[in-house]
Amino acid sequence: MLKARPAQRGSPSIHSTPSASSAASVTSCTRFVVSSALGSGLVSLRTTLAPLGLGVVSNPIQVGYFRAAQAPLTGFSALSSPVRLIMLTEQTRDVERGRPDLLWRSVRRYSIAAALLLVPAVPIAWAAMPWLVRLVFGGEFAAAAEPARLLLLAASVQLVLGWTKSFPVSIGRPGLRIVAHGVETAVLLPLVLLLGASWDATGAAAAYLAGTCAFALTWGALLLHLRGRPPSPSAAREAVAP
Repeated sequence: MLKARPAQRGSPSIHSTPSASSAASVTSCTRFVVSSALGSGLVSLRTTLAPLGLGVVSNPIQVGYFRAAQAPLTGFSALSSPVRLIMLTEQTRDVERGRPDLLWRSVRRYSIAAALLLVPAVPIAWAAMPWLVRLVFGGEFAAAAEPARLLLLAASVQLVLGWTKSFPVSIGRPGLRIVAHGVETAVLLPLVLLLGASWDATGAAAAYLAGTCAFALTWGALLLHLRGRPPSPSAAREAVAP
């Protein structure tokens, strides 16, 4: 029995501490989840705080007009949702295979296809907006037509940039969404208060459009930064590892 004890001490224990690689994987996964949650939270904040900010400087009737005018945002988001899910799978596969050329090609292909779709759709929707607002919400919401036109433009920009929801996740850098949406929110909220006080729902819609343009410009700068830095397949796999 005395001779067996040293052998038992030398044998591996099931209660041993996790390896350094396992700890790093858990830390990376936690960082990924937190960054993704923060990015999604900023998106929700954008759509929630704009009406609240307008309510501070205007009246509930104008807030109602603004909420009705958000219909193009909701519609375009629903339109692009299935495509974004497909892109998430394809882009993640391209990164894991070490094919950044295919990743960038999918971004270009989606943006061009969305832009071509919008070329005829936006002018038609812009012209028909007063009729559409009365049809969907009733004649009492006729004043929501002008804000809806501005949010139609914002929704169009968001549709072209729909890949920004899957792209950061695919390359294992969800923090990019926090940067872009943080800039958007920083532009949006002060302008909602400023323009909403002067032009009510139309001013708030203009502020939303300005925030969306700031979001687009931020992503333009981020893409220029990323073009010379191919995504690491190991980093992407590590970020999404269970």
